[in-house]
Amino acid sequence: MHSTRDHTNHSRGEPSPSEAPAAISAHSKMPKSVSISKQLASIKALKRGSDLEKAMATIALVFRNASDPDGKLGKATAKNLLQTQFRNFTEREETKPKSRDLLSELDEHTEKKLDFEDFVILLLSLAIMSDLLQNIWSENTMK
Repeated sequence: MHSTRDHTNHSRGEPSPSEAPAAISAHSKMPKSVSISKQLASIKALKRGSDLEKAMATIALVFRNASDPDGKLGKATAKNLLQTQFRNFTEREETKPKSRDLLSELDEHTEKKLDFEDFVILLLSLAIMSDLLQNIWSENTMK
């Protein structure tokens, strides 16, 4: 689940400046009790942002709000986030061997933590394998 890219900017759980608007890094100063929608609304760069930009900012905020002070996410916390915040993509996926393998990795070596990049890779992997994504593709081809 680890990529070979440089983790310099990702070690704190933040996207690198070249990957996201600079204002997203401001979320690290926001209190964790503020709702995601209010945090998104406070990021000036996203006022006119696209749905995709807002989705990526949401991922960054969810990760940052759940991460430890070092910008890392415990595996148990990551699994909980996936099961609660990404439930439409993970429901019914536990029976699929690939999804089960990905999720079971979060139960192993729990002392190791995930950085932002690893979390996004896990998130994308589960989304790609999900039935919900397949339903979205087939729904769009019917129109």
